[in-house]
Amino acid sequence: MTIAEIAQRAGVSKAAVSRYLNNGYISSEKREAIRRVIEETGYVPSQQAQTLRTGRTKMIGVIVPRIDSESISRVVAGISRVLEQCGYRLLLANTDNRSEKELEYLEVFRGNMVDGVILVATVLSTAHKKALGAAGVPAVVVGQQAPGISCIYHDDKSAAEALTTLMAASGRRRIGCIGVTRRDKAAGVLRYEGYFAALGQAGLQEDPALCEQSDFSVEGGRAAARRLIERIPDIDGVFCATDSIAIGAIDTLRDLGRRVPEDIAVAGIGHSRMAELLRPRLTTAHYYYFSSGEEAARDLLHIIDSGTDQKRQLMLGFEIIRGETV
Repeated sequence: MTIAEIAQRAGVSKAAVSRYLNNGYISSEKREAIRRVIEETGYVPSQQAQTLRTGRTKMIGVIVPRIDSESISRVVAGISRVLEQCGYRLLLANTDNRSEKELEYLEVFRGNMVDGVILVATVLSTAHKKALGAAGVPAVVVGQQAPGISCIYHDDKSAAEALTTLMAASGRRRIGCIGVTRRDKAAGVLRYEGYFAALGQAGLQEDPALCEQSDFSVEGGRAAARRLIERIPDIDGVFCATDSIAIGAIDTLRDLGRRVPEDIAVAGIGHSRMAELLRPRLTTAHYYYFSSGEEAARDLLHIIDSGTDQKRQLMLGFEIIRGETV
């Protein structure tokens, strides 16, 4: 079926049908008439024809590190909401935390396959920046600050500093840290920096022996907490880079007979649903993941529509959620 046939059946012009299909303005009466015809006939616009006519695929590539991560799912939900409202579709690529896969997908998305790319990044290497520059389509990064690239990120240092300060203010004097790889600037480097800054402000010793490293999982938090307690038995607080790590740490502390928060205070970052179900409730930092996805999608569509990339750098705030573990 062609646009002309739809127009004839609906009793409108071909131009009206074209505006309807491209989310343009038409009267409510004409819109309803066209909608009924399309519904009755099962008409589906030719994506290839639209791409040839407009030069756009109406498709956005979204690269994520872990599809099973709650925080990532909230980012993607925000992206999806904006794209759907604007008539775009989302093509999701999951890398399983492998940076080489991110580079592969950036290569796949080059050219005319998508109109733009959103990279939800954990590691942003020189190779990533080069690949983003060579993608041939606009790109926005979420979760990492990237000079010279449009990006939406979080105030990781301040969040870690606020949570560690909260533990120090509650009387804790041997506060440990379970962080993540320093290849991850946001969750790794900046959250470590916030932790150490809070110790310094509280007049506490900045001892590297108080730090352990984990992956982003509950299991990693369990193992890291055990290593930390075995090395520093008198520890009385643990700042964890993520909620998942904190939940694993609390599980290990219970196995070792340590009470939370009476013996050891624990805090995380992320304000996950799992943390809300934990008893005692986890003290954590709420990040605006959904909003970061929305902002990234809006930025990308603005770049596509305007043809101008102002390399906007937007840092979102956070909110300390006072639970019962500190």
